[in-house]
Amino acid sequence: MQMESVHYFYYKKTMNSITYKWIEFFTLFIVVPISFAFKYPMGIKIAIGFLGFLYVLYILLKVEHVVFKISEAIGWTSFWKQTFAKFLVITIITSLFVYCTNQSLMFHVILHKPLLWIFIIFIYTLLSVYPQELIYRTFYFKRYQKFFKNRKLLIISNAFVFSLAHIFFRNYLVWVLTLLGGFLFAMTYYKTQSTLLVSIEHALYGCGLFTLGMGEMLGFPT
Repeated sequence: MQMESVHYFYYKKTMNSITYKWIEFFTLFIVVPISFAFKYPMGIKIAIGFLGFLYVLYILLKVEHVVFKISEAIGWTSFWKQTFAKFLVITIITSLFVYCTNQSLMFHVILHKPLLWIFIIFIYTLLSVYPQELIYRTFYFKRYQKFFKNRKLLIISNAFVFSLAHIFFRNYLVWVLTLLGGFLFAMTYYKTQSTLLVSIEHALYGCGLFTLGMGEMLGFPT
């Protein structure tokens, strides 16, 4: 029993070492996303993504001992005010963009394929947004926050790797949108330390873009 405790101590020490974390960082947030931009079987990409997500969950639960629960200290009123203000600005800007570039796309899915719209909104929120926030906010901040000397560098780095995760789209506009989105999400998570709140914000913006007509560019089926 004592020997098992010693082994566990060294195991956890290794998993939390600076060297291990840097290797982990470059593998998960640099090498894997860039590899997805290259052409090779989609099945392999899905397997890599799935195994990566299982690894993130393992580290969060078994190494970092993160407990997933809704904090009673969440400032819901403040969150909704700030999120609605940002959502309104984003909606105005993106509406003008869609209107000026391709008016036929505006509200196309919700008007012509409402059932598809409902289905995608549901699937996107549960199977895309929340896993992304677990990886790019909860895991990222828990593992690498100490790497950065100040808040700005932490948030900028997080926004950069979040944008890099979308490099496979091969679209400069997508990279810009996800860079800005990553910055907003990183700010929200830094302030609230809540995966739930940042997931809600992420889902609102993503679903808003999909509804307005920018879904195809972002990989939504239309």
